[in-house]
Amino acid sequence: MTSQRTPRILVVGGGFAGVACARRLERRLRPGEARITLTAPFDYQLYLPLLPQVASGVLTPQSVAVSLRRSLRRTRVVPGGAIGVDTKARVCVIRKINGAVLDEPYDVLVLAPGSVTRTFDIPGLTDHALGMKTLAEAAYLRDHVIAQLDLADASTDAAERAARLRFVVVGGGYAGTETAACLQRLTTAAARRYPRLDAGRIRWHVVDVASRLMPELGDRLGTEALRTLRRRGVEVSLGTSVERVERDRVRLTDGRELPCRTLVWTAGVAASPLVGTLGTDTVKGRLVVTDRMTVPGLDGVFALGDAAAVPDVTKGDGAVCPPTAQHALRQGKVAADNVVARLHGHPLRPYAHKDLGLVVDLGGTDAVSRPLGVQLTGLPAQAVARGYHLMALRTGVAKVRTATNWLLNAVAGDDYVRTGFQSRRRATLRDFEFTDAYLTPEQIRARRASVT
Repeated sequence: MTSQRTPRILVVGGGFAGVACARRLERRLRPGEARITLTAPFDYQLYLPLLPQVASGVLTPQSVAVSLRRSLRRTRVVPGGAIGVDTKARVCVIRKINGAVLDEPYDVLVLAPGSVTRTFDIPGLTDHALGMKTLAEAAYLRDHVIAQLDLADASTDAAERAARLRFVVVGGGYAGTETAACLQRLTTAAARRYPRLDAGRIRWHVVDVASRLMPELGDRLGTEALRTLRRRGVEVSLGTSVERVERDRVRLTDGRELPCRTLVWTAGVAASPLVGTLGTDTVKGRLVVTDRMTVPGLDGVFALGDAAAVPDVTKGDGAVCPPTAQHALRQGKVAADNVVARLHGHPLRPYAHKDLGLVVDLGGTDAVSRPLGVQLTGLPAQAVARGYHLMALRTGVAKVRTATNWLLNAVAGDDYVRTGFQSRRRATLRDFEFTDAYLTPEQIRARRASVT
C-alpha cells in the first residue's frame, strides 16, 4: 500500500463475521480513508439460528434476512460468490450473479466465506437429501413437507401414504434438533386440517452417530431435550447413521430400512471450498490463522468465522473457536480493529472471548438454554432463547418483524400455505450451495498467466 492510492479493503462473506467486520470498518475509518468492498452471493445477512422457524412457518423469510444495503452505508456491495483468491496478484476472483467473472483487486483481504453442508460418500445422499443451510432450502423444505401431507391425504395406497408421512432428520446437533422439533409441531398441527389424515401416523426420526443429543449442552440439558422430543413422539436413534438413501426409502447402519420421502441432512458443516484455493495450511478443512486472525505467509490476509481455525486463547491447549454465530460476530469486530491497526501501523490485538452459553428453541414453550452456565428448561429457557435472538438480530426492523411473527403465530397459528415453487422438480443438496463453482489453484495460476 502506498500513500498515493486509497487502500482497498475487500471483505468476502455476508454472514455474521463479514458484516460485523464491514460495519466496524465503517465506524472506525473516516470517509475516504479506505475503500471498503463486500462480496457475498446474496444481498442479505442470514440469521441462521432461526432458519428452522422459517421452515416451520413461525417466521417469514424476511424476518431472518437482513438487507446488506440497509446495514452497510459506505461499503460497496458486489453480489456474487468468491470462487478463488490469487494472493500473488492480490486479486479475488468473483462470479457475479449473472455468471460474469471479475477480478477484484485488494490491498487487505478479510476472508469470512462461512461454511457449507458437510456430506459423506453415502449412496444416494446428494441425489435425494434436502439441506437446511440456506434461506432457499428452508423455504423449499416447508413447501416439501406440506406437499407430503397433501399427497398422503390424496393417496389411496397405504404404503405410499406411510412413506410420505415419515420424515427423517440426520444430525443431532442444534440445527437437526431444532429442525425436527419445529417441523414436528407443524405437521401435527396441520394434520387437523386434513380429515383423512391421522396425526398419529406421522413419524419423525432424528438419527445421529453420536451417543448423545447435542453433547455441547451437557448431560442434563441434552437429556431434557431428548425427553422433550420423545414426549412429542419423535423417535431419536443415537449411535447410528445412514447407509443408503433412495427416492422412497432410507437404510440405516443398524440394518433398519425406513420407507421415507423426506430426508433432511444436517450432519455438520465444512469450511467454504474457497479456503482450498489459497494453498495454505488447514486444520480439519479450516484455514490456519494466528490469534490475531492473520493468515501466516500471506501479507494483508485475514480469515475468521466458520472458514478459519481461530485459536481459542481462553481455553488454550491448541483449542480453536467453534463455528458459532457468537464467535463469528465478535471475531468480525476484532478483525476490523486489526485491519485499521494495520493501516495505521499499530500492533494487532488477539481475539479472546469466553463463551456466553447456548440456547436451543424447540418450539412452543419448549426450550433448553445455558446462559452464563445457568441451566434452564421450559418457558424460562424459551424466554432466554428468544430474547437472545432478538438482541442478536442486526436491525430494529428485523427485531420488530420477528417479534410480531412470534406473537401472530402464537395467537393465530399457521395457515399451512404451500407456495409451489419447483413443485414439478424435486430439489436436492446440489441445487442450493453451488460447491462445484470454485476454482482450483491450477486454474488460478492459469488465469494469472493468461492475464499477464
